[in-house]
Amino acid sequence: MSEEALPDWVASELAEIGIDPDADADTLAPAPVVAVVGRPNVGKSTLVNRILGRRAAVVQDVPGVTRDRVTYDASWNGRRFTLMDTGGWEPDASGMAASVTLQAEHAMRNADVVLFIVDTSVGATVTDEQAVRVLRKAKTPVILVANKVDDARAESDAAALWSLGLGEPYPVSALHGRGSGDLLDVVLESLPEAPRETYRSYGGPRRVALVGRPNVGKSSLLNKLAKEERSVVHDVAGTTVDPVDSIVEVGGEMWRFVDTAGMRKRVKDASGAEYYASLRTASAIEAAEIGVVLLDASEVISEQDQRIITQVVESGRAVVLAMNKWDLMSEDRRYYLDRELERDLVRIPWVQRINISAKTGRAVDKLAPAMRTALASWDTRVPTGKLNAWLSEIASAHPHPVRSGKQPRILFATQASARPPRFIIFTTGFIDAQYLRFIERRMREDFGFIGSPIRISVRERKRRK
Repeated sequence: MSEEALPDWVASELAEIGIDPDADADTLAPAPVVAVVGRPNVGKSTLVNRILGRRAAVVQDVPGVTRDRVTYDASWNGRRFTLMDTGGWEPDASGMAASVTLQAEHAMRNADVVLFIVDTSVGATVTDEQAVRVLRKAKTPVILVANKVDDARAESDAAALWSLGLGEPYPVSALHGRGSGDLLDVVLESLPEAPRETYRSYGGPRRVALVGRPNVGKSSLLNKLAKEERSVVHDVAGTTVDPVDSIVEVGGEMWRFVDTAGMRKRVKDASGAEYYASLRTASAIEAAEIGVVLLDASEVISEQDQRIITQVVESGRAVVLAMNKWDLMSEDRRYYLDRELERDLVRIPWVQRINISAKTGRAVDKLAPAMRTALASWDTRVPTGKLNAWLSEIASAHPHPVRSGKQPRILFATQASARPPRFIIFTTGFIDAQYLRFIERRMREDFGFIGSPIRISVRERKRRK
């Protein structure tokens, strides 16, 4: 935890509140990728949820809810793999559907194993046969999944799918779980020992969540950074429904970006697919190390913008503000924007702000240095000796005010954890919130912590007999 050993009574106090300062997060090795593909509404996302054991992918009776390549960490019988949900594959598609099809074809080419889903109740369609031809060109191992086999009577319909030429069809019911365990056993037999180069982790890329209101340019920024159409972009707000993972090289370093669904209202006020998309966005923020919050600089900072920033800060992630659509700014708008930033974001002066244009590429190269600075602060650990010497100087120069005839003393301080930095101050009595804000402000001035929230908690030392 630090360069200096903790006093016994401090270690005992930390143990009482369940803090192990020496615990480090495990880093996982890269895992093979299993892509789930098929035409719209055959039950791909339902099968993904069944394999994961939770409702992670957005599911609705309307075709076309999933539009991007969305990855999830999964495991079976102790073997880890990355499960990739895709949008419905349709030949001769146009508009947004064409972009969705391109994403699905990319998954077919680059995954380690493909689960090709067919609706048994409908049988093999012309679209299924065209998808099979694409799969054969990809030269990726394919497992044919006959979905919606809810009972033994439907198994004969599944046998008819031998005609597709992909080998044995494996009957499952994604909705009820029938046959899913046998299918996963087959998946494990087909997985390679190591993933393809395309999806390999590059030395543990830092995880970045792109968050913001709908239509602020999150997917456009991801595509600009990736130099390819990684996320589906459309003028219709709410195009992205599921969080979309992409390993992208920015500033000479690999990063794992997560493009999230735009949050237009509080989770409790949303409904249907929007409700579950909001939950997944919240989960993506929790799983990330840093949140890049996009604001539309050409529009007034809204209450929802402030709520999203607060959500990222309160989740304990490092933060960078990206003011997008700077190419649409006028002189008048810049004047009013400065006033809005002073008024609405006064509580987070420590957050870095960069002015970008995802459309033109303006200043997107400044994103990587800002993220590195924020993550360095997020990872920072202050040695215990240095922290206590600094705190003694602060307390001597600016002692805590006397309250009810008593003046609490600061006995000891230690950093309990990083990511975000969390400090515990042991005292002889209650510390005012105003005094804690003063300590935080001075801590940022002397130790940095640019772009990272910090947590300071107070624990009154118990009187020992």
